[in-house]
Amino acid sequence: MPTPTKGPRLGGSPAHQRHILANLATALFQHGRITTTETRARRLRPVAERLITFAKRGDLHARRQVLATVTDASVVHTLFTDIAPTFATREGGYTRITKIGPRKGDNAPLAVIELVPEEAESRPRRRRARRPQPAARPRRAQAASEASTAEAEGDTEPEAAAAADTSAAEDSAAEDSDAEDSDAEDAAGEAEDSAAEPGDEADSGDEPDDAGK
Repeated sequence: MPTPTKGPRLGGSPAHQRHILANLATALFQHGRITTTETRARRLRPVAERLITFAKRGDLHARRQVLATVTDASVVHTLFTDIAPTFATREGGYTRITKIGPRKGDNAPLAVIELVPEEAESRPRRRRARRPQPAARPRRAQAASEASTAEAEGDTEPEAAAAADTSAAEDSAAEDSDAEDSDAEDAAGEAEDSAAEPGDEADSGDEPDDAGK
């Protein structure tokens, strides 16, 4: 049993709606495209595509089922010999609906329903190549790397401070050794001077004795 359609029927009764859809399908297969209201185009699409599916089968039973809807034998012949072979490799989607705006007078929305041409079937479908996304790093590994970086930076600072303290201590030790050397030299000079002074005094004391003699 077909699924009931939503909304009001086309025409005054279900039989009237079937006749309207049959006439629209006949005109569609005869001319390739028709202009009608948007509501009728949407109701016609499943009916026309079902008839094309029957025509693709091509057997006698399918032809009789199509003749139950489309009573024009010439249109049925065109459907089986010309239209169905063009959709041999296409699985559904045989029609296209295009809105063309409101109709003058009653402002009804119009649409064009047409059979999909053969060129659209043979056109290859292109897909954009996706860009390779970098692998997401886990949060724990990222946190560990950040911690190791922080530790490395913290280790370099104490090493620089220790190197500066060592150079300062070496400079102060060199200054102290220079001062000690200068003090030792001064002390040695003073000792030599003091050792030379008693000899001079002895020489000066002998001179009067020689004179007295």
